[in-house]
Amino acid sequence: MQRLLTRYICVCVGGAAGSLLRYVLGSLINNRYSGRFPLATFTINVTGSFLIGLILTILTERAHVNPNWRPLIIVGFLGGYTTFSAFEWETYTVIGEGFSIIALLYVILSVIVGYAGCWAGAMAARASNP
Repeated sequence: MQRLLTRYICVCVGGAAGSLLRYVLGSLINNRYSGRFPLATFTINVTGSFLIGLILTILTERAHVNPNWRPLIIVGFLGGYTTFSAFEWETYTVIGEGFSIIALLYVILSVIVGYAGCWAGAMAARASNP
């Protein structure tokens, strides 16, 4: 029971930190960018994809760390940081406003560049293997 409670706390702490970072970064981007393309969510999803590729590759292939790191970083922090539900809502909204081409570009770029970020993170983790 103690182990389970510790993991729940890890998810909560990581989620709070990831959500706060998402809010701060999203606000910074939105305060400087006024275009219709949802740049803040796109940036957060791509960097989150890179981080999950990097961190999970390190955790599964190289590091022998405490099992609480995974719920803290992957489930908590990255779960709070990435914004897939916001991505879906923004796509729906942009289509509803009549900007179907922008919505299509957003979806295609998010999937392709997000995958590239995940791949790059995994490759960066493997390249730094001593």
